[in-house]
Amino acid sequence: MILREFLYVDTDKVRAMLAQLDGGVAEEERETSTQERRSTVGPRSFAQHLQVTGSERYTQKSLGDALFPTLEEALESEGLLKDVSEEVSDLSQWTSGSMKEIAPPGSLVRITAMGSLFDSRYTASVFSAFASVALGLQGMGVLVPDSSNAPPGKGKGRGGQQGPKPPRPGQVPPDRQLEDAIPDFAGVAGVDGNSLRAIVRMARGIFAPGLHINLAPVDAGSVLIGSRLQEGRQYLDTEADILFARYGTEPQEWTLVGSVGSYGPEDTSLPDFNFFRPDGTVDRANFAENINGFMKTLGGMGFIDLPQYPGFSVIPFAVYRAIPRTSALLAVRD
Repeated sequence: MILREFLYVDTDKVRAMLAQLDGGVAEEERETSTQERRSTVGPRSFAQHLQVTGSERYTQKSLGDALFPTLEEALESEGLLKDVSEEVSDLSQWTSGSMKEIAPPGSLVRITAMGSLFDSRYTASVFSAFASVALGLQGMGVLVPDSSNAPPGKGKGRGGQQGPKPPRPGQVPPDRQLEDAIPDFAGVAGVDGNSLRAIVRMARGIFAPGLHINLAPVDAGSVLIGSRLQEGRQYLDTEADILFARYGTEPQEWTLVGSVGSYGPEDTSLPDFNFFRPDGTVDRANFAENINGFMKTLGGMGFIDLPQYPGFSVIPFAVYRAIPRTSALLAVRD
């Protein structure tokens, strides 16, 4: 039996799929017992008091963590779920194009591989905290700013008006972007507010804001299996900074179960954008296809949050770590 530490479970998908397999999902178990004892107090001929004693025990067992293992076992028994951990770690499977035959789009797969978490919101928060510390140390005279990277002066501008007030560290005002949480500060070791904001701009474009798990099953790091975890599906009960404080940013072994979404395009050439009919009207179908083709090209180039060749995306059902048993740890230590 595998003991799992769940990072994410899409309970809606799990319930829906279990309902198709088993015709329903048990939500709780309840056990109730009642005992009653009657006694009278007073003369035998006149009952003055009726005493009733009872006990009732109510037990409600949450089946939340049991739902997914039940589904996982049911899918395997039906031959619907395939573990492709070994295949995805073999680079030749990717270069030969065999992976699309092994795990075509829509197939249900389980992948155990080294992977890491990423969230551009957390990146912005960390950079904002770094900027705040740099400002504090510079104010105390501990850090000497790089004169080459010092931001322009913040004196009064034209007409005696004061320049825009920098945001408070970690605070993003309404209608602002993630990078706006990073205040200006004089350069430290070649890093300043502008460079950090540029990195965050790239981060939120390449990985849309939200929690991502990125699996890199091939040692060379040339393959990325990505999955964006949808909020509100029993994960990330706390803030992102607590999540990363718990799991860190270093790669570790994760298991991802879900359906294959799509593969990254091998051809990254731009479409011709020919969506006009001979009579001059717009062919709506070709227009949509050209726009989608352009976005696919941008994804293939790594500029937006879409799969990049030769990797693929996964629509996640669950993400978890297997908890090692003490005996196994002792055996490895010996």
